[in-house]
Amino acid sequence: MYTDSHCHITEDRLYERIDEVLKNMHEVSNCMIMCTNETEFKRALALKETHPHFKIAFGWFPQDAKDITEKHIQILQKAIDSNQIDCLGEIGLDYYWDKSFINEQKELFIKQIQMANHANLPISIHMREATKDCLDILREHAKTKVIFHCFSGSKETMNECLKMGAYISFAGPITFKNNRQGVECATLCPLDKILTETDSPYLTPVPYRGKTNEPKYVEFTTKKICELKEIDVETLCTQISNNFQSLFKKA
Repeated sequence: MYTDSHCHITEDRLYERIDEVLKNMHEVSNCMIMCTNETEFKRALALKETHPHFKIAFGWFPQDAKDITEKHIQILQKAIDSNQIDCLGEIGLDYYWDKSFINEQKELFIKQIQMANHANLPISIHMREATKDCLDILREHAKTKVIFHCFSGSKETMNECLKMGAYISFAGPITFKNNRQGVECATLCPLDKILTETDSPYLTPVPYRGKTNEPKYVEFTTKKICELKEIDVETLCTQISNNFQSLFKKA
């Protein structure tokens, strides 16, 4: 029923109790596992053997850019060539923590976009405190479908993303008190461009804020969007499921 388009269930905090996490996902019909290192990726491949409907995303995170070597690029390329991933991500730019290697971030971002273009894979975007540079790079280089993961920008930024034909993915923060910007964007975003996610184990929605997040909690983000758009849960879940599946249809 529900769609979690972005979760880190192979990250240590959730993987150490993965059987419980999977059991709790009985109402989550669509799921994309995000992998930011090789260990998480191998775990995701193993999970997909028993859960073939899971999608897998793999990519090198912007804050790791200074440590990424040609060997890492080859690992990712091998995964692409072996048809082991459904999406390249999460990739992008993050100037929040450290601005000392912006050029390396940009180079890695462009390289991974080009790899996705060549393989016709969608890309999942991490964009934090780097809106202009991120959008400029995407406009110039991106040729495949784009997801803005855990969107937290303004309605003006969202409109620029929508002009690219991108999907806007909302997470737990739209349930937080006083998050007017997130509420406004979720209200205004066209139904055929909305995705839902948890970004678990991070950003747990109300009423479980403060606890470790997991895919089952995507229900609360979804119901918040229903409230904002005055639409019933079944209709929204069906639309979001269709949006999610459309990411993987080759042009």
